[in-house]
Amino acid sequence: MDTSKDKKHHYNLTVAWTGNKGEGTQNYRTYERSHTVFIDNKADILCSSDPSFRGDKTKHNPEELFLASLSGCHMLWFLHLCSVAGITVVEYTDKATGTMIENSNGSGYFEEVTLKPQVVITDISMIEKANELHHEANKYCFIANSCNFPVKHESVCTVKND
Repeated sequence: MDTSKDKKHHYNLTVAWTGNKGEGTQNYRTYERSHTVFIDNKADILCSSDPSFRGDKTKHNPEELFLASLSGCHMLWFLHLCSVAGITVVEYTDKATGTMIENSNGSGYFEEVTLKPQVVITDISMIEKANELHHEANKYCFIANSCNFPVKHESVCTVKND
């Protein structure tokens, strides 16, 4: 593989634990799982662990953000490919789902993610091509290409009613 034309992109952020209630991690129950993601010039993201792991259900958790990253990356590639192919997308909604396995030792992993894009386009003759572009988008998605499990797609494409 010729890497002379490959580009490296670097990302920086800060994750700060905000859950010290005064005693630190002296006991599994004495601290909150709250943390904040800081990225320069962007809104802070208030996070916690999943409520199953003593987290705050009102805050985003890493597993949800991971699923959102997969869904968002796929969407952005799909919209790009549609634009290049002359397909006008006017609505895009994805109700993505993911399944994580928690092992008996407390470790875990995602075994599967299913993206369920609901896409609305303007030209009925482009429905088949739009559906094909989901497969192409999956080939390009940076996040999906970094996963060691299948990212499935159950897409539905319809035409805008005037």
